[in-house]
Amino acid sequence: MKKGVLSLAFALVFGFTATATGPIVEEKKEVNTETSKVTWKAYKVTGSHYGSIALKSGALMFDEGKLTGGEFTVDMATINTEDLEGESKGKLDGHLNSADFFDTANHSTSSLKFTGVEASGKNSYKVTGDLTIKGITKAVTFDVSVYGSKATATLKVDRTNYDVKYGSTLFGAAADKAIYDEFDLVVDLEF
Repeated sequence: MKKGVLSLAFALVFGFTATATGPIVEEKKEVNTETSKVTWKAYKVTGSHYGSIALKSGALMFDEGKLTGGEFTVDMATINTEDLEGESKGKLDGHLNSADFFDTANHSTSSLKFTGVEASGKNSYKVTGDLTIKGITKAVTFDVSVYGSKATATLKVDRTNYDVKYGSTLFGAAADKAIYDEFDLVVDLEF
């Protein structure tokens, strides 16, 4: 009986040792916030506007070179309209920062955390994540492509899911002054 217990203990110790000393291949790659870019584009009945917002922090996780996770935080106060100048730009930037839209005085950051990653082709992934805007978290799904030390993603966001209802026809805006509920985010990352 003692021989059997000793053999089991020996096997467990060496089994765990072999497993514990195996190579750890998961790698966290911090995003360069200075060279990465997040671009937004919003649409209304009479046209569209576009601009950028700065990443505050971010990282992608890889296992044996395959994307496995990621998390990002953006600085909401950096909302910047790029298709307008002067007074018009100042008004729109101010309005986007106000409680009518993103209320950046009370919600200074937004975040995205990957909850699932599935390969969809060479260097391509279908990602599910939790997007938090104005303290409200909702699941989103989008595509990510990774090439060397760069990654790109494009996603559509329904702003009404995050209590951003200004100008939405769902919440009483006149059809000829409507701002569409979905806006686009294009993310170009360098790490």
